[in-house]
Amino acid sequence: MFKTSPQRKFGVRTKIIQLLSTALLLSLVGLTGCGGDEEKAPDVSDVKVDLKTYRFDKDLAAIDTNNVGGSLAQLQQKYPQFLNFYLDTLMGFGILGNYSNDNPAVSTVFRPYLLHKDYRGLFDTVAKHYPDTKEIDEQLTKGFKYLKHYLPSTKEPKVMYMITWLGNWAAITYEDMLGIGLDMFLGPQYPYYKSRNIPDYMTAKMTKEYIPVAVFRAIYQDKAPFKMEGANMLDMMIQRGKELYFLGKVLPFLPEHLRLAYTSEQLEWCKQNEGQVYNFFVQENLLYDNNWQKILRYVNDGPSSAGMAPESPGNTGSWIGLQIVKAYMAQHSDMTLEQLMKERKDAQRFLQESRYKPK
Repeated sequence: MFKTSPQRKFGVRTKIIQLLSTALLLSLVGLTGCGGDEEKAPDVSDVKVDLKTYRFDKDLAAIDTNNVGGSLAQLQQKYPQFLNFYLDTLMGFGILGNYSNDNPAVSTVFRPYLLHKDYRGLFDTVAKHYPDTKEIDEQLTKGFKYLKHYLPSTKEPKVMYMITWLGNWAAITYEDMLGIGLDMFLGPQYPYYKSRNIPDYMTAKMTKEYIPVAVFRAIYQDKAPFKMEGANMLDMMIQRGKELYFLGKVLPFLPEHLRLAYTSEQLEWCKQNEGQVYNFFVQENLLYDNNWQKILRYVNDGPSSAGMAPESPGNTGSWIGLQIVKAYMAQHSDMTLEQLMKERKDAQRFLQESRYKPK
């Protein structure tokens, strides 16, 4: 978190309301402001999804360390598109398709990784946490049903469960494939996250429950990349708001706070203080500021929001962006999710047309 000069604090300490943490928690808050009736998710029972998943992590763990090159050649037959991308582009081993044991990248770079006791332990830990992926597969299948409902031309990718050697690759897209780094979802108590300097507010979200969120966020960002160049905070808020709106549409079966990467208490704080949060951005002249050092903390994950009460979550600008997008969609009821994703309207005009009125 960036250091800032002291700013006035705001926000009341609200009474914590225990929200139901169930997969059937209501999917969306009201279309204008916070609160209100939830939007009913569409019936997607007839949408066909044939999700194919692969345990690339287990196949990697099973490599014969006495014949790494031969094992890689066999893996290439099973993963003809993914293996080289994983080895060279994602992980940077520099093997470049030369699986000979005489290749130094195989014998002196990649093989030591496979033999290192800490990484062998990582393979074992992943296998223990994820002996199978049935539950995740079911949730992803649900998500793709909703995605295909809203974007009918979508084709479900081949899902590659992988290990990223704690490289912080939670979910990535590549051609017609989707990679999920299971080692980035071992729970906040996994000791080696601290050795990689991953802060507590991030490790709290590195659990199985967040995998669908990470996956569909990666899919969204592949379709609508986040643009920072020349963007002010309002631009970024609306970009993030569209992303969160998308997650609400394709993951309506997940608790809202989970989709937002908040705790239920943090979400309740946002709802109770919506007007004050928005007014803070206005009074501090942040909406049209493009100083990244000042504004990124409000549209990216963090422990809290600078200048706000300690119980505030990070990413409050993204949450306000979501409320603006909901208000905009309420004013444009004929607009589809796909059209919203492609909308490139000026942020100020978008805000005006939303008629957003925070409570």
